Amino acid sequence: MTKRTSGGAKPRITLTAHDHEKLSMLANAAAHTMPEVAAELADELDRAHVLAAGRHPADTVCMGCEVDFRDDVTGRVQTVTLVYPNEADISKGRISVLTPIGTALIGLPVGKSIDWTTRTGNTKRLTVLQVREPAAAELQPA
Repeated sequence: MTKRTSGGAKPRITLTAHDHEKLSMLANAAAHTMPEVAAELADELDRAHVLAAGRHPADTVCMGCEVDFRDDVTGRVQTVTLVYPNEADISKGRISVLTPIGTALIGLPVGKSIDWTTRTGNTKRLTVLQVREPAAAELQPA
């Protein structure tokens, strides 16, 4: 499940200190039950730029954010909220960070693209179009 940009390198990602800490615990906890996705999340965490406590990246996918992204193969635009596994509900557009697409999205800034591998082994590419903070996302009409 290697994710690469067209240049061969993964795009730079940024995480809050809080997200990095919680996601590290989640990856460790899921290592036995979901080893491939947990390993992919751990790889993302290892290469992330982690902000100092209390700092928050602008226009970057964080936990709880609502994200508009485009499937670069089909052109389809989707809006999802990135959540922890216990909050996931695909019927409400709430996707778990412990899914291949959730792991691909975490820490990605607006305008950046990433290749990701589906659970069935297909490679896809997505581009982040817009990120809304959790509070702003909650104010949006459903």
